[in-house]
Amino acid sequence: MKGKVVVITGAGSGIGKALAYEYASRGSKVVLGARTAENLKAVSGDIKAKGGEAVYCVTDVSNENDCKNLILTAVENYGGIDVLINNAGISMRALFADLELDVLKKLMDVNFWGTVYCTKHALPYLLKSKGSVVGVSSIAGLKGLPARTGYSASKFAMNGFMETLRIENLKTGLHVLMAFPGFTASNIRNTALSADGSMQGESPRDEGKMMSAEEVATHIYKAVLKRKNRIILTTQGKLTVLLNKFFPNWMDKQVYSHMAKEPDSPLK
Repeated sequence: MKGKVVVITGAGSGIGKALAYEYASRGSKVVLGARTAENLKAVSGDIKAKGGEAVYCVTDVSNENDCKNLILTAVENYGGIDVLINNAGISMRALFADLELDVLKKLMDVNFWGTVYCTKHALPYLLKSKGSVVGVSSIAGLKGLPARTGYSASKFAMNGFMETLRIENLKTGLHVLMAFPGFTASNIRNTALSADGSMQGESPRDEGKMMSAEEVATHIYKAVLKRKNRIILTTQGKLTVLLNKFFPNWMDKQVYSHMAKEPDSPLK
């Protein structure tokens, strides 16, 4: 991937930040998008200090114009795009019965529409380079998680969009990858929205037992290099998907039981 232009959304923290360092360390030119300018400045500055190439554009992916500007930043600075990684995302934790619908809409705007906007504006350049478009989803995009209706819905929608995009482009040379991490040690749960849209705060899960953001980034890097269609990460994630194929009703009960054990779980 040396010399390749890689656009990463949600690059100010978590998996996106880890991807920025992963690609930069391999000689890629990274273009970083996120909502917080301070985070982007710190990450891009650190990459440059280490001899890498990086530029950034403050981007709220729920805003189409911001997504367009992010893509233009890549083209204006580096002349094109080889890889787009749609990583920006927010989560939630609340029962649907208690949820304000604005929260679900916000998740769809960021997780689904953010992917659509960035991909739409990057597509002409990706087709020209026969590049890769990546969707960073979640096991919640393959198995519905209780108290995560908006999150699962947005990730299922992303999966449908990306799968269709892949099929439409079977003869164009465009590579489409869907990555499905399991529970990952990142700040997505700390910034997850509660029933009324306020931030959840402290993560309810033990992050020490999770896959690190850096491990996820390495897996995604290798999958893009090998032009894989999809990757499912963590042993728990792979087991969930496999067992759900054969024992869906039993898995419903297992998932419910597992999620109910979270501290302060809204499940009874």
